[in-house]
Order: sequence, then structure tokens, then C-alpha cells
Amino acid sequence: MKVDFFIVGAPKSGTTSLYYYLNEHPDIEMSSYKEPNFFSDESLQGQNIYHIKNRVNSLEKYHSLFKRQDSCLKGEASVSYLFYDDVPAKIMSYNSKAKIIIVLRNPIERAYSHYLMDHSLGLISESFESIIRKKSKNRKAYFFYQQYVEVSKYTKQIKRYFQVFEKENIHIIDYEDFKTNTSYVVSCIFSFLGLNSDFRPSLENRHNVYTAPRNSLIRHFYTNIPFRRGVIRLLPRYLRHYIKRILFTSDKKPIMLDETKIFLKEHFKNDVKKLSILLNKDFAKWIK
Repeated sequence: MKVDFFIVGAPKSGTTSLYYYLNEHPDIEMSSYKEPNFFSDESLQGQNIYHIKNRVNSLEKYHSLFKRQDSCLKGEASVSYLFYDDVPAKIMSYNSKAKIIIVLRNPIERAYSHYLMDHSLGLISESFESIIRKKSKNRKAYFFYQQYVEVSKYTKQIKRYFQVFEKENIHIIDYEDFKTNTSYVVSCIFSFLGLNSDFRPSLENRHNVYTAPRNSLIRHFYTNIPFRRGVIRLLPRYLRHYIKRILFTSDKKPIMLDETKIFLKEHFKNDVKKLSILLNKDFAKWIK
């Protein structure tokens, strides 16, 4: 068997929801869990990335994530695939007919959303500003800067895929379109994959949305990573989701400082211009 298509990024651009929506199609099987990171495993190991739990570092283990024996399309979603420069060639070597799906979000919003996720998980305590202005003393400050700023510079990342794959095998989605017209965008993806585009998945549920602990005590325990991982191992998924709904809220999302937004608009301006030329689409709305 071969995996047929890959959602390669960008992080915090709705790829988790997309993973679930595509998995509902009767002719698609997504990997048993999102983000196996098989083709980026060496790069992630080289950076000692914190979030790796179960490494998928062999082809046998990778293929074991797919159980169906029929002729359905196999797909997976690993958002690290967009950033690391050797991944496109690895995917091409594995499956030269692979199809690539990329979701692009306003780089400023994406960067801040990524930071808020890491902050809520207890992975970073410094301010967003200290990271993006390179004033943090955190020993992994370079990595967080990469995750929030460098990952949001899309032009070079997309060029790497254009250099390896035919453009007709790459489908690029504007996150705003996905957010405001989800049904149409998903239907277009089904067509891109050569499937029945009339199928309508259930779009009511949003996945991986921002949440925060309801009080400081909950935050103290939740941001204790060993404690959290122990709970994850002990409790079934449905019970974890139920507890999270009780202990967390989604109505306290912090707002980015105006001066920070201005700083990032200037920082991303050149890359946004290059991206607009590369994709023949005006993304100036991101930096206005």
C-alpha cells in the first residue's frame, strides 16, 4: 500500500478539523492518529522536539496506522512536513503520485495562535513579545522563534514542494475561505482527490480550538507535563474530553498587543509579497 495524500501544514490553520472532515468520506481512510510525522522524524529528533510521544520511524509502523484493506484513498496530516526542507523529496521518493494539501493562514494570527497553544500547554511561560523580539532567556527561545515566526514565512516552504511535485498535485487553501465557506472548500478537496464531491461530512464540530484553564489551580496541574501525560495514559479519550469541558473555557482568548501586530506586519511584509507573486494571489490583506 501507499499513502495517497498529505496535509502538510501550516500549523494552527485548521488542519485538525480538516483531518476529521476528510476522514468521514467513505472512500478515505486517514491515519489512526493525526501527525505521525514519519517523513520529518529525523528533523524533529535532531531538534529534540518536545511534543513527540510515539515515534513513527519505520515504514512498517507507518503503514500500521491504516487498517482498511479496500481500495480507499489513504491520507495523513503532519504539519511539520511544510517546514523541513528534506520532506518534499522524501514524500516524492515514497509516492511520486502523492497529492499535497496546504492550508495558509494569516502569518501573524498563525504565529500568535501557535504561541497561545504552547502557553496553555505549559510549554512556555515567557511573553509572546519576548520570543518574537529575541529577548527571551529561555534555552529553547530559538526553537519557539522558529515555531512562531519562521514557520509563518510560507514562500520558501511552498517553493520546495513546487520544485518536487507538479503543481496540479498541490492544492493550496486560504484559511479564511476554509473558515467561512467550509463545505465548499472541503468539496473542492474531494474533487482534487478524484472523489465524489457531493458527499457532505458533518461540519458542526470544530477541533483543536483555543481553551484555557478556568483558574490558576487547574493551570498549575495542567501545565505540569509529566502529570498531564500520566492522566492521558490512564483515562479513556471520552472521559478526558468530558473533564476538559468542565475545567477549561474557550472565552478568554488573549488579544495581541497593537504594537506587536505592527511589528509583525513589517516583519512579514516581504515574504507576503513574494508569496502573492508565487501563487498569483494577493495576500496583502494579511499585512494591512
